[in-house]
Amino acid sequence: MKILVAEDERISARQLKAVLTNWGYDVVVVSDGLAAWNILSGPDAPQLAILDWMMPGKDGVELCRDIRKLRQEPYTYIVLLTEKSTRQDVVEGMNAGADDYLAKPFDAQELEARLRAGLCVLSLMDEVIAGREQLRHQATHDLLTGLTNRRAVRESLTQELARAGREQTSMAVALIDVDHFKQVNDTYGHLAGDAVLTEVGSRMRARVRSYDSVGRYGGEEFLIVIPRCDIHTALDRLNSLREFIAESPVSSPEGPIPVTASIGVTSYGGELATPDSLIQQADIALYRAKRNGRNRVEIFTPAETLCST
Repeated sequence: MKILVAEDERISARQLKAVLTNWGYDVVVVSDGLAAWNILSGPDAPQLAILDWMMPGKDGVELCRDIRKLRQEPYTYIVLLTEKSTRQDVVEGMNAGADDYLAKPFDAQELEARLRAGLCVLSLMDEVIAGREQLRHQATHDLLTGLTNRRAVRESLTQELARAGREQTSMAVALIDVDHFKQVNDTYGHLAGDAVLTEVGSRMRARVRSYDSVGRYGGEEFLIVIPRCDIHTALDRLNSLREFIAESPVSSPEGPIPVTASIGVTSYGGELATPDSLIQQADIALYRAKRNGRNRVEIFTPAETLCST
């Protein structure tokens, strides 16, 4: 593990580096608080830091406060190194955000024990962060397909619609429905149906851009949000996606299953619109795609709103 040593006394810094290197740490040594701050506030900051209390630029206590204000992850475990040893000093250091305290001149065995405790804390923190991220992922993703779920993809639509309004850019919204999915379940079974949905989701994810949003909207329906895209470009991309979905059958325990999809798409180009109105428009176009034979892409036209009311 990488460890930062911020110590302006050369002899002490050399001793710390020698001991820590011998224990297998990747040691970075700086001689002032500003250099330490640049490292600890930057990308890939060391998770362990030994900071001298008194040093130029920023002292150790000030540095602790600044690091904790960042609320960065992963967590940085900080040991203050100082000749100060009164209870008031210890309290001040801990209140500033230090995790532990080591008196100078340091004792190697004591340092090893304190760093071992720090590694345990970091391991627990990593587990907590990983668990939280797993829960967050489960809350925003569909367990079967791995795509974002209905709530999350609607949030993406709301955000992209607001962005398009601010920047006066176009965007497209598409609803995709797996054709004859009930027949797939009835013929091959629900496990095969799950395999079809999972593979269709994978094929969609492989063909959308990194900043497009694709999510399972419900059952065999999927929603795609395509920012910075006019309706004609969206039509070309969605036809390519439709062809890719139908290109090869889906493998299942019951054998290969042919799969096609119907798609309805609408666009936003600066007019008044809401997430619900765009989804409704895409839905109207989707139903027309189904009526016209399925395995096709249809574009919403404003006249359909009048016809449907």
